[in-house]
Amino acid sequence: MNQPANKAQIIVVGNEKGGAGKSTIAIHIITALLHAGQKVAVIDLDLRQQSLAHFFSNRRTWANANSVEVPMPVAMPLADRALALSKVEPAEAVAAFDDAFGEVSALADFVIIDTPGADTALSRAAHARADRIITPLNDSFVDFDMLGQVDPVTLDLTRPSVYSEAVWEARKMKMIKERASVDWLVLRNRLATSEARNRKRLEERIEVLAKRVGFRVGPGMRDRVIYRELFPFGLTVADLSPTVKPVPVSMTHVAARQELRAVMQAVGLAEFVDPRARSSSGGGAPARISRPVAAVQPAS
Repeated sequence: MNQPANKAQIIVVGNEKGGAGKSTIAIHIITALLHAGQKVAVIDLDLRQQSLAHFFSNRRTWANANSVEVPMPVAMPLADRALALSKVEPAEAVAAFDDAFGEVSALADFVIIDTPGADTALSRAAHARADRIITPLNDSFVDFDMLGQVDPVTLDLTRPSVYSEAVWEARKMKMIKERASVDWLVLRNRLATSEARNRKRLEERIEVLAKRVGFRVGPGMRDRVIYRELFPFGLTVADLSPTVKPVPVSMTHVAARQELRAVMQAVGLAEFVDPRARSSSGGGAPARISRPVAAVQPAS
């Protein structure tokens, strides 16, 4: 993807429901881009939890202790004052974000912004900056409720929910201010291996909502042990190599690499997939991804 000079691609990972896997998706996209030689700046707006900040701090510490090199972001603004910013007025926090964003967007090829699992002024400010919005969605109607409401008798989709409407507003403002569209991708994360009937029902409602409010649907990441095992070291499956191997390597790691490759393809970043992930894919068919659809205003 060729960007104009000094024009970073802004990717916002968002969902107003906690526990959807936003940080897991974010760190895997970031490390995949880093291994592809891209300059990546990271802004973690979950000011209290700071999962991304902790991940990259652990990454640096582990690499130094083991005398290996792993690629790091070019900048992580706000990380050193996140807790303090969590206690100030929203306007002050947004001003700090705007300053940090302006600083790093000129340094990086990509700016990845991880947002909190709530509707906050910082989250709205980030969504307004996005070129791409990635929304991980766990495979349940509990999580779907953040995107769309269904009839309790028929399970038919009745209307978009609060987060869909918030994204619509962000996309509308982007078009008004910059005459630019925002690509919105919903990743079906942590797919259940059972309850096929319920999963089919959910899939049908997601497809209906996608056409109504204008997002694409792609594959997410399963709840694999390897992702949890590598997090404390600040590593992902994109990092594993003969010299970076903090846990025993198994065939499940090959499947995890394929999963990351499918996510990058869904996001539209297939050209930045680590060659090791390509070679492990076995030349299989690409994952199914919903085609882009025109955005339409959510019904009231």
